[in-house]
Amino acid sequence: MATTDLDSIDYSPVLRSLMAQVGLTSYRSLSQTSGVPRSSIDALRQGQVGRLRVSTLQRLSEALGVPLETLVAKFSSSVPPLKPASDGVEVISQVNALRQECDRLQNQLAAQAETVRQQVQQQAIAQLEPWLVQWPTAVHAAQQKPDLTAQKLIPLVRPVEALVQHWGLTQIDSVGAEVPFDPQHHQPRAGNPSPGQLVRVSHAGYRQGDRLLYRAKVSPIQP
Repeated sequence: MATTDLDSIDYSPVLRSLMAQVGLTSYRSLSQTSGVPRSSIDALRQGQVGRLRVSTLQRLSEALGVPLETLVAKFSSSVPPLKPASDGVEVISQVNALRQECDRLQNQLAAQAETVRQQVQQQAIAQLEPWLVQWPTAVHAAQQKPDLTAQKLIPLVRPVEALVQHWGLTQIDSVGAEVPFDPQHHQPRAGNPSPGQLVRVSHAGYRQGDRLLYRAKVSPIQP
């Protein structure tokens, strides 16, 4: 009784169709684009998708512009019925591995995006440091003297304040406030105040979540 050999399966038309969609005209060009050796491409054409490494299939899926699961399905959908059960288990195992690899890559990309976002924020915060420290003091001075033209500038920086708040920055004490000295959050401008001693805030400090960015600058209140 004749049996069907995996090597007799020809997925070349399927592969050629996918290659045509991305402008690849030869197996050599597919090999160069994907970085996958010709032997692996030939194995794919012969329906041996379950024998290829996850990393190899990942590179082929990127070069052909199709998801990993789609690639596996296209090259294993016509597996002959007399195919040994062990090979079927191998293909299923490989598909599960591909799914796990996809999940890992998605999580990795998400983590990288979060890292980039934090780096951009930190760079911007460093550039905004002079404004963060000086602006509350300027606002306080303008509010004490309403006739100053500088008061008209206050609304112009509301977008910057909104951006800072969106990034999770919170101000440590208000300029002009009289508060007990806390060496963890306050930086003396003069003298050496003791913890709990009443001081006046001259420049605001900032935190981002649980991280201290800048301590508020304070001066002892003279009796």
